[in-house]
Amino acid sequence: MTESPAVTVDPASLHESIDSGKNVRIIDVRTPSEFESVHIPGAYNVPLDLLREHRDEFCAHFDENVVLVCRSGQRAGQAEETLRGAGLFNLHILEGGMLGWESAGLPVNRGTERWDLERQVRLVAGSLVLSSVLGSIAVPKLKWLAAGIGGGLTFAALSNTCAMGMLLSKLPYNRGASCDAQSIVAQLVQSNTERAERN
Repeated sequence: MTESPAVTVDPASLHESIDSGKNVRIIDVRTPSEFESVHIPGAYNVPLDLLREHRDEFCAHFDENVVLVCRSGQRAGQAEETLRGAGLFNLHILEGGMLGWESAGLPVNRGTERWDLERQVRLVAGSLVLSSVLGSIAVPKLKWLAAGIGGGLTFAALSNTCAMGMLLSKLPYNRGASCDAQSIVAQLVQSNTERAERN
């Protein structure tokens, strides 16, 4: 049995759905700091690791069409697999992620500018490779650190995962002030209540 590909929605169609008042739940799976830097108005920040850990709690409150958003689509795809594994099928992935949304000139909420996770991975990986190659002049075995980083990056590309990115997402710099499962579920419940009162 083959797995059906993830359903995507382009930025213009999503914006049209939001403007027309359709029930769409936008779930942004980037880190809290990435979300605070820029996000789609009305989106909920549920970082990928938190979504994986509390997927059943969140699934109980995703009763309408869900659009998953990340920077470019990779983490949203992982979130889609996680939620589909929990039996949720009303899922879409925003084509091109936030990069696509912004390049289409659609509205965003901006906060303090911070580096996105992909840029942080490039900085850390590049710094480790450069320092280990330079350090191998004095300590020849350091070249194996560069080889290990290269192997890790190759594995990350082939498996479409990134262990370094997941580790960096746990740093205080990438954590928001109030990004825990209970507060997000409370926001979802409040949103459902307000929607029911309007209808």
